[in-house]
Amino acid sequence: MKKYLFSLILASVLLPVGVFAQEESKSIDEKMDGLLAPLADVFEKIIFFSVKIGDQGLPVVLILLAGTATFLTIFFKFINIRALKLAFKTVQGKLTDQNAPGEITHFQALTAALSATVGLGNIAGVAIAVCLGGPGATFWMILMGFLGMTSKFCECTLGVKYRKINEDGTVSGGAMYYLSRGLAEKGFGALGKVLAVFFAVMCVGGAIGAGNMFQANQAFVQFSKTTGLLEGQGWLFGLIISIMVGAVIIGGIKGIARVTARLVPFMCIIYLVSAAIVLIMNITELPGVFVRIVSEAFVPQAVAGGLVGVLIQGIKRAAFSNEAGVGSAPIAHAAVRTNKPASEGLVALLEPFIDTVVVCTMTAAVILVTGTYDTYAGQGGGTEFGVQITSEAFASALPFFPWVLMLAVVLFAFSTMISWSYYGEKAVNYLAGENKAVMIGYRVFFCICTIIGASASLGNVLRLSDAMFFAMVIPNLIGLYILLPVVRGELDDFLKTAKEKE
Repeated sequence: MKKYLFSLILASVLLPVGVFAQEESKSIDEKMDGLLAPLADVFEKIIFFSVKIGDQGLPVVLILLAGTATFLTIFFKFINIRALKLAFKTVQGKLTDQNAPGEITHFQALTAALSATVGLGNIAGVAIAVCLGGPGATFWMILMGFLGMTSKFCECTLGVKYRKINEDGTVSGGAMYYLSRGLAEKGFGALGKVLAVFFAVMCVGGAIGAGNMFQANQAFVQFSKTTGLLEGQGWLFGLIISIMVGAVIIGGIKGIARVTARLVPFMCIIYLVSAAIVLIMNITELPGVFVRIVSEAFVPQAVAGGLVGVLIQGIKRAAFSNEAGVGSAPIAHAAVRTNKPASEGLVALLEPFIDTVVVCTMTAAVILVTGTYDTYAGQGGGTEFGVQITSEAFASALPFFPWVLMLAVVLFAFSTMISWSYYGEKAVNYLAGENKAVMIGYRVFFCICTIIGASASLGNVLRLSDAMFFAMVIPNLIGLYILLPVVRGELDDFLKTAKEKE
């Protein structure tokens, strides 16, 4: 009954939008874009407050992300290398009590979180980083992915440690819970509540921007450019996707996990095999590409805006891609069936490795090895073209590859949207309680924003998405530093358990 009710409400809200839009689709696209521009201006100025280094401004939030990832990696003695084998063993469920509290398996939690991170950030985001920051930005993306593994381990361990098990067996978790509960344990109850509320509000914004509008925007661009259909009618593409998303998110985390457990491996294989074929076809150029990535990381070309410009693009797009340090992934990981929080923390550290070190690196290599970067670099085309750059790189190898990429892009976008809708929903739950009317309203609004995102220009969508997304970093990192002793204690406990089971 609930499913039919939600479908009815969704249709009643979205269909009038479609009918009205049909009369004057292009002007509606322009109006939606104009709606985002002033919001993007305000959020961008606040969140990306920068310090001047030479002629470049370096956003403080990026310094905090990179600095924290480096510190945590050293603090935990490079657990991102030491525990890789144990992480793969844990994700198979061999070290976990199957009767432990929770809703989903380690593998399902990993794929649900990966579906939120392996998205258009890996395809369009990498193209933006490389074109704006130069080939050297790839080096800093890889490094941030490697260091971010430890950040992800810490926040997801805390996500399970301080999660809330509801009476019906469902789980509510995420940074807002370890900020409020964990900081209260340490005597910072008032601070924890303030940070938790701020994080939850920004998480809703991040879900709507980075996890929804950006995905819809780039999926539509690839669909329209490849098929030649719906040009200038982004709202219609967004309407179709929003109905598909609405049909999945009704089932909550269990429904999302079932879809992502099948979808994520499939779409990753499609994309990585396609990228591998392009690289093999250009294998003689690969050594030069990797030399260029390393050399221009420290001696960048003028287009990159100097070393600081390269750093900014590398760190920014890596964080946008793998979400390490942002605090979003613990929402999905909190639902795992386990009584050892650090077990899921170790599973989570695999995400930045898969997402950034593997997928993003292959995307950047394809763009560089095919010469597509050199075509767009001088145009400043990163934010204007996005996924189109990656598509042309694939097409240069085989003409039909844009169709393969289109399938991957739509699947990436779809999976990201359904996972981020859950993140936003849990944030709304924290703010408003388990209110069914509020939940229905949030889901409908989330679906409407899919239409807006597909209609607006990439520049405004990207600016607003980045600002809302990175606003989550500040409260999350404060919580990580205060709760570090808890993470260390949980890690020692699980390592002892794992050793006994070997």
